[in-house]
Amino acid sequence: MKTCESNKPGQPEEIVVFSIVRDSACSECGAELWKGSFLKMEKNKPLCLECADLDHLVYLPRGDTALTRRSRTYSSLSAVVVRFSRSRGRYERQGLLVEAAALEKAERECLGDEEHRRLARERAAVYREELDEHYLAQFAEQVVAQYPGCPREEAETIAAHACRKYSGRIGRSAAAKKFEAKAIDLAVKAHVRHIHTRYDGLLSSGWERNEARMAVADQTAQVMALWRG
Repeated sequence: MKTCESNKPGQPEEIVVFSIVRDSACSECGAELWKGSFLKMEKNKPLCLECADLDHLVYLPRGDTALTRRSRTYSSLSAVVVRFSRSRGRYERQGLLVEAAALEKAERECLGDEEHRRLARERAAVYREELDEHYLAQFAEQVVAQYPGCPREEAETIAAHACRKYSGRIGRSAAAKKFEAKAIDLAVKAHVRHIHTRYDGLLSSGWERNEARMAVADQTAQVMALWRG
């Protein structure tokens, strides 16, 4: 049987254990091996893990690269578990058999690493939050600079709405991040339209968006002009 990978030159041969896809039996002890059981081939004869002297090993499914690497390093005896994929026509790795003590040691180290990673993620999240708060404050300042008559509370509301992360709104555009006047104008206009005109009421009564915008255009412009001073 050929497995999914071959060893590199100079490396010792891997012990390969098969996760079987049909029922079998051990050639030495006669134990029945059901589909999904593990067996080792020796001189073209199937052996159960007990007869192959591998029954003291524990199974570690693939998926966690760091855990797999460390478990294999610490285990004085290990075996690669493969299973035949009918759809791909080849044997594919499913995991490892390793010593229980080796797995436990690897798990402890990986948990320690995870704690470091968790703290790093928390620090990064705090840093991003601080950056966002700083950006929102700057955006609100630009609103007030361009519209001195805009109440400070509304300027902060405009910034919070326009700059909401992942929203795709104008405050997240490249122009807004440069605090370009047009981007600020668009954010203010959207706020005024929703809060200081009957725009939302027109939409809820079935008006088309463009028609509703035209209907409140004069009122929107008046409020913006008043805020400009």
